[in-house]
Amino acid sequence: MSQTISQTLGELPPVLKASVHDVRYFSALLRGVNFVNRATVTVTERGLTITVEEARTLLGTAFIFSDIFDEYAYHSESPSIEASQSSEDADLVDNVAFEIPLNTLIECLNIFGTAGPAPPNASSNTNKFKKWKKPGDSDNEDDDRGVRGGSRIDSYFTGGSEKGTGMRMTYAGSGNPLTLLLAEDATGPTTSCEITTYDPEPHLELDFDNSKMVLKIILKSSWLRDALSELDPSFDKLTFIGNPAPADTAPSKPKHSSRDVSKPMLRIQAAGTFGSTEMDYPNDRDVLETFECTRPVRFGYRLQHISRTLRALQSSTKTSLRIDEDGLLSLQFLMPSPKPKSGSDAFIEFRCLALDDDF
Repeated sequence: MSQTISQTLGELPPVLKASVHDVRYFSALLRGVNFVNRATVTVTERGLTITVEEARTLLGTAFIFSDIFDEYAYHSESPSIEASQSSEDADLVDNVAFEIPLNTLIECLNIFGTAGPAPPNASSNTNKFKKWKKPGDSDNEDDDRGVRGGSRIDSYFTGGSEKGTGMRMTYAGSGNPLTLLLAEDATGPTTSCEITTYDPEPHLELDFDNSKMVLKIILKSSWLRDALSELDPSFDKLTFIGNPAPADTAPSKPKHSSRDVSKPMLRIQAAGTFGSTEMDYPNDRDVLETFECTRPVRFGYRLQHISRTLRALQSSTKTSLRIDEDGLLSLQFLMPSPKPKSGSDAFIEFRCLALDDDF
């Protein structure tokens, strides 16, 4: 009886205890959704989710699984729920959530200057998508060109400083700060940071129903990254256009086929006050690894919202683009773990509502 009372009074283990020997990957994932300062952190046995929202239209979530950490321990604030989950009721949702100033967390991780953003990648390769063009431009131009390429996630773990910052993170529960202990090595200086946490505010619910999906594409992130990076700041609208693949068009056939070029399989169109530009993606397995389109699709989104995805896009290797019949856009970016035998790679997802004038 006395033991139970003492545990209740303060000897319970912290809700979260996690550590990692190099914070660069963790920091890269946080930067991917760092377009709104206040973020909701949800802690579960499987890992962390970091959620941000903008203008009741765009929802960004980083899914950081527990196995990217060297140590990860979660203890529920409700022992009765934790006990019932471990026995029979696996359907109970057991998590702890709090809000945090995301900028502050990222700055703390970079306190030794070894967890900053990746430098620009100077390497190059040759991509095969059609370049941005103005309506009316010839389709017979050479569409091969040199672009910035490579997997930019690599630059978080190679080059630059040889030193990495190790981190131990703990959260004792509601009303307590998020505590970080940071050090470059075992014999060097250490820094302790306490970041104030807040009660979480409800977020916009944007559930993606796969049964209503009309367009699904999986492609290398470099194909999309270079296209979005080149857009003129004067553009304010980005439109995704998709059409079912013709039955007589095979991926192995040449790009310049006899099919109607006015109905591309995938076209991205940007428009603004001073004009518009567009880019077509060819029916090529090297470009579009997966392409599913049930009917002609055309939905527009504010370019300002789509631009929020660029940080995550630059650090990812593959992108999944899905659109449902209501125009809800889902962009998922695969963020490969630096651990070669890690069970799960983290990923970042953005969901965005279509503009009303596209209905």
